[in-house]
Amino acid sequence: MEDVKRYLEKAGGSISEEQEEEGSPTPTAIADSISRRRHRFFERFVLTGLRVDLIEPGRILCSFKVPPRLLNAGNFLHGGATATLVDLLGSAAIFTVGSPVTGVSVEINISYLDAAYVDEEIEVEAKVLRVGKAVGVATVELRKKSTGKVIAQGRQTKYLNVASKL
Repeated sequence: MEDVKRYLEKAGGSISEEQEEEGSPTPTAIADSISRRRHRFFERFVLTGLRVDLIEPGRILCSFKVPPRLLNAGNFLHGGATATLVDLLGSAAIFTVGSPVTGVSVEINISYLDAAYVDEEIEVEAKVLRVGKAVGVATVELRKKSTGKVIAQGRQTKYLNVASKL
């Protein structure tokens, strides 16, 4: 489980904490991040600043302040960032129950219920509903930490790669 925590908290390592405190990272920092590991850009971009508050088999509780880089044109948390959190944290929760792989998403459903604004403290809870031989299902809920009001609720179904005997 320490590996899961380390992955979630360190995924954004290429954007410095100084840049994060100053607001959005510079275009140069983003370009450097992309050039170093293109296939990990969105994970780093969204997960930077995420803190793992609790991790146990089948459940992960995280928190973060909404950074300016994750805002949409309406100046609230972008739906794509929310979807990425549902995907990554749902996968991580599945991994905590002993699944050797996190598999691939075959279905993600997200209900967007409220807005979250810059510097608002958000709590994200991922729970495993079921993990079988071939399929895993998790729910992820984003809430305002100050009020408990639900911002978004997601559910993810993953196909857990079964090793081929070919």
